[in-house]
Amino acid sequence: MAELSLAIPKRWQPASVWLLYVVGLVPAAWTFYLGATDQLGADPVKTFELLLGIWTIRFLILTLAVSPARELFGWNYLRYRRALGLLTFYYALMHFTVYMVLDQAMDISAVINDVLKRPFIMFGMAGLAMLIPLALTSNNLSIRRLGKNWIWLHRLVYIIAACGALHFALSTKILDLEQYIYVGLIIALILYRSYRPIARNRQKGKGRTRNRAVASVRETAG
Repeated sequence: MAELSLAIPKRWQPASVWLLYVVGLVPAAWTFYLGATDQLGADPVKTFELLLGIWTIRFLILTLAVSPARELFGWNYLRYRRALGLLTFYYALMHFTVYMVLDQAMDISAVINDVLKRPFIMFGMAGLAMLIPLALTSNNLSIRRLGKNWIWLHRLVYIIAACGALHFALSTKILDLEQYIYVGLIIALILYRSYRPIARNRQKGKGRTRNRAVASVRETAG
């Protein structure tokens, strides 16, 4: 299958990554503006918190989709995966900050009571906690120093995705269509990641069987 690309000249590719950061942060800036100008409805804090959470899920899905899109369709957007992952972290951090500062006013006892009353919050906090080491090591220096350990560390993203899906799905009593779509996509991406090593092992097994068959035919012919 032909590879689809943005067809951006190489000299402009670094600028396109920075443009992604700018465009990616526009929803947060715009929502903050709406809140500051009293245009977020009767409960602006909750609305702001919710929208930041939704954008966290969206960027998480895009991050997870980069490798499958390349492997299945030949769409090579690997250069943007780091930016998408960091945008996921930024939105998760903003979502948590709004919850802690604006919603709970840094009242730890109120947060604990809220967690006991709504356990799904723990999944969100766990996901954010695991995102922190991924964000801190999302640089070339960490990749060189950690080596293979970097790969193992960044596989946490699938556990983070599961926590995010649970947090998002359990945040309301009734799931709407958007939640079904996002949770379904996350589950599909996690299942694909789980199946990929199995598929590779099968391919290797078929390759070994084919090689043995060829060698056997050669020996017989000899």
